[in-house]
Amino acid sequence: MWGLEMNDLFEVDYTGPNLAGVDEVGRGPLAGDVVAAAVILDPGQPVIGLRDSKKLSGPRREELAQLIRERALAWSVARASVAEIDEINILQASLLAMHRAVQGLNPQPAYVLVDGNRLPRWDYASQAVVKGDDRVPAIAAASILAKVQRDSELVALEKRYPGYGFAAHKGYPTAAHLRALQMLGVTPVHRRSFAPVKKLLPQA
Repeated sequence: MWGLEMNDLFEVDYTGPNLAGVDEVGRGPLAGDVVAAAVILDPGQPVIGLRDSKKLSGPRREELAQLIRERALAWSVARASVAEIDEINILQASLLAMHRAVQGLNPQPAYVLVDGNRLPRWDYASQAVVKGDDRVPAIAAASILAKVQRDSELVALEKRYPGYGFAAHKGYPTAAHLRALQMLGVTPVHRRSFAPVKKLLPQA
């Protein structure tokens, strides 16, 4: 099922080639970068089973991510750093990461569909699609690539900062993560502008 075959679900003004889907992962966590991906699928090499990455098992996401990388016309993964999140806020950092992901596509897209209800500031012809990760295959593909990338980075952070449980909770504010913050303190990969972290920092 391809994005432009789903026009009964939303109105789209574009019916040509090089349609990109964009999504981001990691707005809610207390730690780690926010990661975005952009994908232009190849109608000649379909990837079956694309859907919102949160509704897939970890092994299935890995399988689909490999197929997307092999079969897509173009794909790109980008990010906004923890420092950028703290400087410009998580919403703007998410939009920045998505912008960078689209800029990284080769070929560049003719039209872009973005998950959610906001668009980055850019010159691309584009449209926001609420719940697009479950409605547009290219956005679903982007959500899968972004989540697989970010999850792998949080697993790596577990080795750098043992005891925080990053491999399990991926930086989200679980009870275990909050306990670890209280006991072990704030690391360089924590978002200092987020309230549960900020309240543990020394007051100037």
